[in-house]
Amino acid sequence: MLEPAYQADVVIVGAGVAGLSAAHRLTSAGVTVAVLEAAPWAGGRMSTEKVDGFRLDRIGQLLSTAYPELRLTPGLDGLVLRPFAPGVLLHCDGRHHRVDAPAGAGSARGALHAVRALASAPRGAVGVPGPASAAGLVVRGTRGVAPLGGAVDQARLGAALSRLANTPVERLLARPEQRAGQALAARGLPARTIDGFLRPLLAALLCDPALTTSSRCADLALRAFAAGRLCVPEGGAETLPELLAQTLPAGTVHTGVRVTSVATTAVTTAGHGEIRCRAVLLATDARAAAGLLPGLRVPEFHPVTVLHHTTDEPPRTGSALLLDADRGGPVAHTSVISEVDPSRAPAGRALISSTVLGTPPPDLETAVRTHLARLYGTATHRWETLAVHHTAEAVPAMRPPHDLRRPVRLLAGLYVCGDHRDTSTVQGALHSAHRASQAILTDLGAAGSMHRADPTPTAQAA
Repeated sequence: MLEPAYQADVVIVGAGVAGLSAAHRLTSAGVTVAVLEAAPWAGGRMSTEKVDGFRLDRIGQLLSTAYPELRLTPGLDGLVLRPFAPGVLLHCDGRHHRVDAPAGAGSARGALHAVRALASAPRGAVGVPGPASAAGLVVRGTRGVAPLGGAVDQARLGAALSRLANTPVERLLARPEQRAGQALAARGLPARTIDGFLRPLLAALLCDPALTTSSRCADLALRAFAAGRLCVPEGGAETLPELLAQTLPAGTVHTGVRVTSVATTAVTTAGHGEIRCRAVLLATDARAAAGLLPGLRVPEFHPVTVLHHTTDEPPRTGSALLLDADRGGPVAHTSVISEVDPSRAPAGRALISSTVLGTPPPDLETAVRTHLARLYGTATHRWETLAVHHTAEAVPAMRPPHDLRRPVRLLAGLYVCGDHRDTSTVQGALHSAHRASQAILTDLGAAGSMHRADPTPTAQAA
């Protein structure tokens, strides 16, 4: 028999959320796809370790119910999002203040099958209502000046968040670009509001406590916060890529296949020969993509360390995301994640997940326990450490000038996608895959070839 001209319409290199979501869009248009992943499993950085009945995310990126691509991506109909309590819980001067964002995307939450969480205030931590409620922003805490300023400052911040929630994305992308810290100050927000609320919030959303991120990216993150609810996938971060992989046609995803070179009509693999195709989509992380295409830029990265502890006496913060306005230790944000998603811990045990940004201190475990004791107002010396995950290149930095729509079509037949081509979020990864798949369909013809893929050289199918 004559060998076929090609073995798949499109070969996708990398089985993270970008590659898997692009595969869904292409296969639904009648294009045959082979997804090749060097690791033994699909998912990339969205991975979850399982230890004694606990589900422990390695990076623990926060999602938002306002991310449009979570609704638009094929294959995610079964995704269940577990939202945190509305807003965030700020620790400032030894007290807790709950800050509720303006009401926004109720309909989006319903479309995403978000499970409603109880917005219970931590007993003994949140007291009487704070001094202001304006434009949907509500601050509850002890009497006195809240960590984001007085009544006028809170009203100004509430109005700013409301405007962001209702501003079209393209208008935000057309704004002049600065570093986030400079842009916030230029808008008349006082230093106390920036340092006491926006800095810890953006650190949680963008992993950048120094606020060096592009102001456009920061605006998008604040827009999602104001318009939706912060949330995590039920069952752990790996649930999202697993759902995408499982709902692709059988035999689409192949793990344990390392690609060594790419061209517009073929990829070469280590141990599995050459695979011929009509187009190649690189959907790896930025460094791996540059290794295959040396001309691609490798950005700087924000390192992230996630620590997981367990106890049988959970802190009384409920399902809140707890931020430290004082920046009195290495922890950027923490939560009793088993209160948000009970599937992440066995019955009778609480799972506390905490994130440290930047280079961790040498005495990490001691420093984190001391900091958590202050944040939660409880002893932590008896908490059991389940895992410490450090990822040096966790999140691509987005310092200005940052192109939020970096080209995904390098030339006819060769494309690239991932969070390094858009924003460094799950929304950005999915959106770049959306753009790349559209470019491929345009170049191949909208209906594709309907070519029946021949078997990929022997590999483990995910």
